[in-house]
Amino acid sequence: MELHHGLPRQSPGSDATTRRLLSLCGPLPQRPRVLDLGCGPGRSALLLAAEAGGAGLAEVTAVDLHEPFLAELRAAAAARGLAGRVEGVRADMGALPYADGSFDLVWAEGSAYCIGFDRALAEWRRLLAPGGRLVLSECEWTAAEPSAGARAFWDPRFPLRSTARNTAAAQAAGYRVLGTLLQPDSDWARYYGPLGERVRATPPATTEAGRAALAETREEISVRERYGHEYGYRGYVLAPVRAGDGDRRPARPETPADAAAVRAVNLAAFDTPMEADLVDALRADASWLPGLSYVAEGPDGSVAAHALLTRCAVDGAPALALAPVAADPALQRSSAGSAVVRALLAAARERGESLVLVLGDPAYYPRFGFVPASLFGIRAPFEVPDEAMMALVLDDSVPVPSGTIGYPAPFGIG
Repeated sequence: MELHHGLPRQSPGSDATTRRLLSLCGPLPQRPRVLDLGCGPGRSALLLAAEAGGAGLAEVTAVDLHEPFLAELRAAAAARGLAGRVEGVRADMGALPYADGSFDLVWAEGSAYCIGFDRALAEWRRLLAPGGRLVLSECEWTAAEPSAGARAFWDPRFPLRSTARNTAAAQAAGYRVLGTLLQPDSDWARYYGPLGERVRATPPATTEAGRAALAETREEISVRERYGHEYGYRGYVLAPVRAGDGDRRPARPETPADAAAVRAVNLAAFDTPMEADLVDALRADASWLPGLSYVAEGPDGSVAAHALLTRCAVDGAPALALAPVAADPALQRSSAGSAVVRALLAAARERGESLVLVLGDPAYYPRFGFVPASLFGIRAPFEVPDEAMMALVLDDSVPVPSGTIGYPAPFGIG
């Protein structure tokens, strides 16, 4: 800790990166309640207090275990006239004392690794109020095949994962990804530059722990100089997908008695009978999975929406295709469409499925957790806008396959 006292950064970062991640959060309350975890001396906490919410009225609770860092934060907040809106709290980010729904924004730049990315996703979700955002960064591989030298340093200390694996973990933990940002090399220079100068100016340590700390820091800086092109910090801006958000219509598996109504909904929802015919053809195909065709009911109990998952593959690995999704145009604003999709995805997850693919409106499907399939190296077998071909990982313990999607024969592709 002594090596880091008085330095401008305790992890790679910059005010520009903090502002960019904040912009990806979208609208926040005018006076947002912010929790900054692993705040250090508070560079991000001070910026968030001044700029989060757009009105300069954010209330920031800044948490760290190292009291000298908190003392630096309190002094800086007082000097900027922010003492009344920035509270430094000595606490463990893995055992936070705050009630559920206490914050509009939970922030962890360069600190989530202290308890682990997956644990942070699981434990911090409860802290978010409705409409809340979680922003955290994680060091990850940027090279498809990291070199042995880079792995020799990272694997024993903190095994890194790919963007695809971290995105999958966020989705599986119940978040939709609003955006990500790979931090530029200049963020690392702002961290390692002053830290390297501090190490060079530090006299030889007189204790075993001191010698080990200096040696570890020197090696870390050296590894970055040699292998920095193979890894980096990526910020994730996440919103929890809450069960029942906007879904007030009953949804259930279709029964044989629903077939005619399902066809009628698809005929009403689309300009041609192609989708209705596709559903009928899939019912007779080997790709049909009993129990993964769902309907949502309207106010009178009639079928108001329909969604279907059938078996597809990604270079031979099993996946699910979400198509078609249809809602009665007269009830499109009733939440029936969202209700049927959420119920269907939950059913697929309970069955042990791991990956769902959809070609659709990029303004609609991210609300369910879908992100561009290209993040996982998955591509359509035809030309399609990148943002329209999307993927949702239901189980991040299963490796996400990469390659070309193979659709069932009734889709008429390939």
